[in-house]
Amino acid sequence: MKRRTLLLGALAGAAGAGLLLRPEDQGAPHTSYFRDLSGALEEAGLATPRLVVDRAGLKANLQTLRGHIGDRFDYRIVAKSLPSIGLLQEVMRESASRRLMLFHQPFINRVAESLPEADVLLGKPMPVSAAAEFYRQRSDTGFDPARQLRWLLDTPQRVVQYAELAEQLQQDMLACIELDVGLHRGGVQGDRELLEMLDLVSRSPRLQFTGFMGYEPHVVKVPGDPLKYRDQAMAAYRHYVDIAREQLGEQWPEDAVLNCGGSPTYQLYDDGDYPFNELATGSCLVKPTDFDIPTLADHGPAAYIATPVLKTSEGVQIPGIDLGPLQSLWDPNRQRTVFIYGGYWKAQPVSPAGLSPNPLFGRSTNQEMLNGSPAIDLAVDDWVFLRPTQSEFVFLQFGDIAVYDGGRIDDYWPVLGQQAG
Repeated sequence: MKRRTLLLGALAGAAGAGLLLRPEDQGAPHTSYFRDLSGALEEAGLATPRLVVDRAGLKANLQTLRGHIGDRFDYRIVAKSLPSIGLLQEVMRESASRRLMLFHQPFINRVAESLPEADVLLGKPMPVSAAAEFYRQRSDTGFDPARQLRWLLDTPQRVVQYAELAEQLQQDMLACIELDVGLHRGGVQGDRELLEMLDLVSRSPRLQFTGFMGYEPHVVKVPGDPLKYRDQAMAAYRHYVDIAREQLGEQWPEDAVLNCGGSPTYQLYDDGDYPFNELATGSCLVKPTDFDIPTLADHGPAAYIATPVLKTSEGVQIPGIDLGPLQSLWDPNRQRTVFIYGGYWKAQPVSPAGLSPNPLFGRSTNQEMLNGSPAIDLAVDDWVFLRPTQSEFVFLQFGDIAVYDGGRIDDYWPVLGQQAG
């Protein structure tokens, strides 16, 4: 065989291999769901980026949640994942729970003002100055923090600080102790520390021990069998409960709150006997992309960012050394360009399918470039939809949440602000 024939054959083989590696066209127009949602946004006269919650999807996720928890545990709603009074009211009504978990001092004041029936457990220890600020700002709405607000305490030093604040304010305060059951992010890590904290609480005339919180999201994140790590976490939790019961004797509270769980783990407790009596979740009700995990396979997305298209063009143009034409030639998903209103959110484009940011052009919070194939069929003023990767921070970036229900935007829920009042 001639040398030229061998060379041509090698080149043809390399080209064929390259074609096999070439990205496939991922593009498609909006599905009927997103076409209907686009129509609802236009009918509502919206024209800026907006966080949309699908009420039917939210209710379906609540049904799924209740099907797992049943009557085995009380349900505590994680408010940081659902940071809106209207959204919390919806979930409280549908779940028949008034238990909330809060993580931010201004939110505590807002909840005390707007949801005076709520039973609140703090999801993280607060600086004692933040607790003092809550009492300074609180208004008389019927919310009684001496009965309805459980502060989370994680060290003996924190107990001393809160005992001093309670004395200074002449305010009775409920104290819940954080347990380290394997996450290693703080909380009680040994018997001696727990006994010291219980003793300090008991000796304070203003503090009242009300239970434990043991958070264990690591059980589904670390390598290995999640059930093994679950059982280890529950053994630690049970041990601390036994120690406290023995130490406190008759002083053990009959209505002790023994909190556990989170969206990634709550379904691990469908069967069996466990030392806690309530589960906390929030994100699974709207299911951002970070929660596309096996333990939440039966939950569906219920929240989207909707943003208008400002500009469209064929191909890709990159300032300076323009590699855009090469990108378009190689990747069919780089053959169209749209610039959206805003961008660079903790979110992933979902409709039309196949859209993605351009790594060479870079990200923008003002007018983000997204590329797609010719199949995306977007025009100026059309809508692009993204799924948040999380809800707790992203939900706060768009003003009032637009509530999608029955084919229309039928309500708006203000989000919780960063300041009280």
